[in-house]
Amino acid sequence: MSNRSQPRSQPTQSQNSRVRIRAFPTTMDEKYISQIWGLLERAIKEIQRKNNSGLSFEELYRNAYTMVLHKHGERLYNGLRNVVTEYLQSAVRAEVVNSMNGEFLSTLNSVWQDHTTAMVMIRDILMYMDRVYVQQHSVDPVYHLGLKLFCNEIIYAGGVGEHLRTILLSMIAAERRGETIPRMGIKNACAMLVALGNETSSVYEKEFEKDFLRESAEFYQNESQRFLADNSASVYLRKVEECLAEESQRAKMYLAANTEAKILGVLDTELIMKHMDTIIDMENSGMVYMLVNERIEDLKRLYTLLRRVENGIKKMTDCMSNYLRGKGKNLVDAACSEGGKPESEDGTHNAPLCSNPITFVQSMMDLKDKFDHFLTEAFSSDKTFKQKIQSDFEFFLNLTPKSPEFLSLYIDDMLKKGMKQMSDAQAEIILDKSMVLFRFLQEKDVFERYYKQHLAKRLLLQKAISDDSEKAMISKLKTECGCQFTSKLEGMFKDMEVSQNVMSDYKEFQERQGGPVGGVDMFVRVLTKVYWPTQSVPMCQLPPTAAAAFSQFEAFYLNKHNGRKLSLNPGLGYADVKAVFYGVNSSLNDEQSQQESDQAGPSSRSVGRKEEHKILQVNTYQMVVLMRFNDRTRFTFHELLEDTQIPERELKRSLASMAMGKTSQRVLCRRGHGKEIDKDDEFSVNDGFTSKLTRIRIQMVSGRGDTEPERKETRKKVDDDRKHEVEAAIVRVMKARKKLLHNQLITEVTDQLKARFLPDPVLIKKRIESLIDREYLERDRTDHRSYNYLA
Repeated sequence: MSNRSQPRSQPTQSQNSRVRIRAFPTTMDEKYISQIWGLLERAIKEIQRKNNSGLSFEELYRNAYTMVLHKHGERLYNGLRNVVTEYLQSAVRAEVVNSMNGEFLSTLNSVWQDHTTAMVMIRDILMYMDRVYVQQHSVDPVYHLGLKLFCNEIIYAGGVGEHLRTILLSMIAAERRGETIPRMGIKNACAMLVALGNETSSVYEKEFEKDFLRESAEFYQNESQRFLADNSASVYLRKVEECLAEESQRAKMYLAANTEAKILGVLDTELIMKHMDTIIDMENSGMVYMLVNERIEDLKRLYTLLRRVENGIKKMTDCMSNYLRGKGKNLVDAACSEGGKPESEDGTHNAPLCSNPITFVQSMMDLKDKFDHFLTEAFSSDKTFKQKIQSDFEFFLNLTPKSPEFLSLYIDDMLKKGMKQMSDAQAEIILDKSMVLFRFLQEKDVFERYYKQHLAKRLLLQKAISDDSEKAMISKLKTECGCQFTSKLEGMFKDMEVSQNVMSDYKEFQERQGGPVGGVDMFVRVLTKVYWPTQSVPMCQLPPTAAAAFSQFEAFYLNKHNGRKLSLNPGLGYADVKAVFYGVNSSLNDEQSQQESDQAGPSSRSVGRKEEHKILQVNTYQMVVLMRFNDRTRFTFHELLEDTQIPERELKRSLASMAMGKTSQRVLCRRGHGKEIDKDDEFSVNDGFTSKLTRIRIQMVSGRGDTEPERKETRKKVDDDRKHEVEAAIVRVMKARKKLLHNQLITEVTDQLKARFLPDPVLIKKRIESLIDREYLERDRTDHRSYNYLA
């Protein structure tokens, strides 16, 4: 306690040598400020001269901090600007200007590198001023101030910027000519110009990029004209690809990041956009030439380049569409041209050109395959090209009203014989391709009508090669159009299964009755009339044995199904007829041979002559005609017409097929003249008929105009069905809407029906009037353009 009252001792020598922390003065006079600034000024100059090894950055930072802290930041900031400006003017500018006739680019890059390095050091010393004074007074930070001063005192002074631009552009031009240039020097110069823009591209764009793009446009404008004058379209496209690749690489190598898109835009304009019409339409090498010759690589290159420019894809699709529509229209015209094929040697007419659906549809499929190949391999499955191809096929496939019939006939041919040698996968492909064309049809209801007719014949005549393929096709139609579209088709298959069971029971019944009546082995298919599209044809006079056989079946069936009614349709029946030919020499219109045969009489036919035993596969009408010759040796056409009661047109076709058809099928002789059968023409058995085959199918010939009445009948039925479908659609719409304007009703009805067919507005209007007459609808009393639904 007593020691505390003693006076403090004087500090020793060791105590005086300790480091003492001195507080910053609260006030600073001008002399002290000048002293501190002088120290900082000398340090900044030394840093610019790269003599900074002896400097104490800690002391310099503290001095700068002191000036800013005591509100002398403006003096420090202005002093910095003056020192840097003076150095750039006095030392750097002269060095750069003097190098214009020598190593200009390397000198400029060197002084730029020194300046940025110095400004980084200076920025570190003056960091406190950046954080306080610069932000408070909204002036350029130290480093950005150095960039601005360099730009103003070096780039914008003494013609340095102009010389730099000239040097850069000349080097790039030399490289385009194939010369070697110092790419690193250009890269550093461009990076300097970008940096001088202070996070913008203003300096780079002003001093270099604007003129670079302008000169590039001029260069490639001249190059494009030279390329086009000397090369084909495919070669020109390859050169454009090379130019784009070179400029892209050049931009990535030494230009600013955003210059690549701009220079490629210049090439797109000068090499592609301005000349795309010329490229596409170029004779013997343009797009049509590529399509015709399937130049996939050239088409792919054309697509790749033209999609870069505005309207490029549209130009291509328009050109492709014109070619495709022309190609498709030619196929339609060729398939549906007027007139028929030349007459055959026997005077009959083959089917006309317009009834040759197989070639027509197959050509359509081949054309679709070809353009699908273009789509995937050349056009990258572009949606625009896909839609254009689809719309074009829909356009020309519906140019002819026969397209639904032709497609059905094609499928009919495939399902009868075309798929016989195919695997299941190949058959599936054929059906899928058929469905593709089916989707393009506007009149799907017409196709449905024909398909029912052809399916009926395949089933009834047992010509379908595969039930699986038949059912697969129906399944595809059901998926595409719904169960209503295929309900009757499925009913036809059900009838065929039921008929098999009925005939099994009938066979057992016949065995109990002692066998077939008259030795006629008969197979009957019982069809539900509403499912089958068969036409009601007049019944002919069956031979007694066939009539008795049918009577037996009719009694059997009606006994099991009381209340039903059976009617025989001879139009789709067929028979195997056993025939004996006695070897008498006879020929077409040989009256002397016929008279000798008649005088000799039937009993002389077998005397010393070789007999020919054949089985003739014929339809019902042909069977009826042939059986008449068991009673007499000769009939006139008129006599056969009265005896058989076969419709005249069908009788002429049957006789023509057996007496005027292929030579190998002439089982009858005709005495008459001309190409058309007259009522007085006489027919007799051709006993001189011979063939290596035991079973001979007698094909029905197609007479002139045979198919046209059938088409008219089919069209009439389609039109009748459409009336009901349109009325049903009108009622559905009005029942839901209660009241509707005329135009709105037309639109909604069309939308409902367009999946099956495109209804004519005139037809819709007529059906509306019919519904008004029958009091399903009424016109609104206040607005005659509106309709009201009557419940």
